[in-house]
Amino acid sequence: MAGRHRISQTASHWGVYNVETNERGDIVASSPFEADLQPPALLFGLPELVRSPLRIDRPYVRAGFLRRKEDTRNRGGDSFVPVDWNYALNLVAEELSRVKSAFGNEAIYGGSYGWASAGRFHHGPSVLKRFLGLHGGYVDKRGNHSFGAALGIMPYVLGRSDITELTASWPEVIASTKLLVMFGGAALKNTQIDAGGAVVHRSGIDFESAASAGVRFINISPSRQDVPGEVRAEWIPIRPNTDVALMLAIAHTLVVERLHDREFLSRYCIGYEPFEAYLLGVAGTPRSAEWAAEITGIPVEVITGLARQMAANRTMIATSWSVQRADHGEQPVWMTVTLAAMLGQIGLPGGGFSLGFSAVNGISAPRVAGMPRPTLPLGPNAIRTYVPVGRVADMLLDPGGRIDCFGQQITFPDIKLVYSIGGNPFHHNSNLNRFLRAWQRPETIIVHEPWWSPAARHADIVFPATTTMERNDILAHEHSPFWIAMHKIIEPVGQARNDFDILADVAERLGFAKAYTEGRSELAWLRHMYETARAIAAENGFAPPDFDTFWAAGRFQFPEPELVPVLLGDFREDPVRNRLATASGKIEIFSDTIASYGYDDCLPHPAWLEPEEWLGARIAARFPLHLLSNQPASRLHSQLDPAAASRASKVAGREPIAIHRDDAVARNINHGDVVRVFNDRGAFLASAVIADFLLPGVVQIATGAWYDPLEGGKPGSLEKHGNPNVVTLDKGTSRLSQGSVAQTALVEIEKYTSEPPPVTAFGPPEIVDFSQ
Repeated sequence: MAGRHRISQTASHWGVYNVETNERGDIVASSPFEADLQPPALLFGLPELVRSPLRIDRPYVRAGFLRRKEDTRNRGGDSFVPVDWNYALNLVAEELSRVKSAFGNEAIYGGSYGWASAGRFHHGPSVLKRFLGLHGGYVDKRGNHSFGAALGIMPYVLGRSDITELTASWPEVIASTKLLVMFGGAALKNTQIDAGGAVVHRSGIDFESAASAGVRFINISPSRQDVPGEVRAEWIPIRPNTDVALMLAIAHTLVVERLHDREFLSRYCIGYEPFEAYLLGVAGTPRSAEWAAEITGIPVEVITGLARQMAANRTMIATSWSVQRADHGEQPVWMTVTLAAMLGQIGLPGGGFSLGFSAVNGISAPRVAGMPRPTLPLGPNAIRTYVPVGRVADMLLDPGGRIDCFGQQITFPDIKLVYSIGGNPFHHNSNLNRFLRAWQRPETIIVHEPWWSPAARHADIVFPATTTMERNDILAHEHSPFWIAMHKIIEPVGQARNDFDILADVAERLGFAKAYTEGRSELAWLRHMYETARAIAAENGFAPPDFDTFWAAGRFQFPEPELVPVLLGDFREDPVRNRLATASGKIEIFSDTIASYGYDDCLPHPAWLEPEEWLGARIAARFPLHLLSNQPASRLHSQLDPAAASRASKVAGREPIAIHRDDAVARNINHGDVVRVFNDRGAFLASAVIADFLLPGVVQIATGAWYDPLEGGKPGSLEKHGNPNVVTLDKGTSRLSQGSVAQTALVEIEKYTSEPPPVTAFGPPEIVDFSQ
């Protein structure tokens, strides 16, 4: 307390921080958590935006929807009408009842996707699923956009789907790894954030400690910047989406030079023999270094030299999530494990493989075994129908259509109502012109949002939601040893309310409020969740304090483990007693189960399958640049895009797109020029930045710029802010996983010679007022 000022702690995906407020509730200052070694600039974004003019101050209804017109094609281009809370709550309850009565619960899509809040109670998708489950059920999503292909293939290869656990820890790497070969790199910017909330940032320190310990880094990526410059990594530039070809050629070199570990392959793996026959070209083309050089653009001697280095050293193969976010994305993941098996180092300290090493904050930190998390029970969902998360547009456009997925055929439901909380569909979905057409198909779309984001502007009914600064919660994540109290900093802005409370009022109108709330308020739920987790922690040998002590102290830190288990170390020690959960109990290099599916786009062993779009494809003659859409450094996905840090990263108000000097010169493009980026799926404007860190033929732009079409609600309209998903490819990785393929996209770029239209992403829609 400073005078009559108050300092309160809260937390977010990007860190824990303290906010100082005066007696009027004005925000005076913000400061990072004292234990945070490298706090990011993102910490100050929410205090800046919490009272932004972009805040939604009350409930709104799209004007066309309010007039009860059946035409939904103007979503995204319509005006909005302010309404009172009672009217809006009644309207949502009526729509949910109408759709359930007329079409059944299979017509309601509640697979709300997004990182939402870092808190354990006020997590938008969770409170929504609890609500819709009590309403009779809903169609849910399956998979995620982050590592969907890995999530699909790993149960067949290792018998595991816990992808975020399939990574080594920094202490292990620093102590034992000699060569860290990174397919896709590990950009330091990604470690600013974590889905469950970041607490301490130290990845930069860990990178430097590893380099000081003598770890050699090899960055295999189209971008030199995918590994911190301080570690002086060797850069091997590679054509995007060709990592599997390089891995196969390394494996081929290991075999022909007899550098592979046959004993390990025999004891711990199954199906190596048919894979080796494929590798050596017994019935086709040998996957040699000469073969891969033509595909990847990497010289033969570099490929063979890398294979020999990997065999001669304790080698960790790290494959980033971005590499599998591409056409046939299952293959680089499967081949990562296969290559590590051929080296025979799986289960050894500092060897083997890691998926998503340093992909998010804390993922490569030692885990506290037995540490529970306070959790809101979601309850049952009576509807078993699901949609792969990357196929939502297909579902909305093709009700009754069928696709293969996970060895089954699924039928798309006919969705009439979409309820979305805590996400931005116009950020994570691909081919936004097609997605917009899909989004205009349902009869009703309901959104909770704090700001007039693209999600809110494309809704029919909009509830004003609070932010983490306007409510109480608890941060607890498996990547961190902390439980953190998130205290309310300010009173809700305007008429904003917590998502849970909004849904409780709708539940009251639908007759199940008691079951939904269980008679608990916000703080009562936090106390209940905390004490439930505390009891489990006590059973596991930990001693967290009671809730009141924790809440007053603001944190509890679990003791960090003295010994860090090596990934698959127990399996290596005894593969019989510690057999894997695969069909064979071993690492499956060839899967009989996948073979039984008969998929031509996911063979029963790792293979090179040509992507639909890459620099070696025919379509490259028309669109000769490969577009990479990376995670941003100045925001979380599309969260905080209106904040100062994100705006400062833009060039003349538009998202910058990096282009190699040779490609820029060939197109008469100069640094700072507004350019049009386009293909057959659409076009967007961006500001050109000349880059020497990219492979020629590759361009790169961060995701997350708020979708800002020239004509709102009109598919095909020029996007003028720099959202790359206007041009990204909308298809599944394969019939196995149906994951996202955002990194598979070819484009052309030209200087924009007309007067560039102004960016209007950060303004509210037109507000009209007429009698209800």
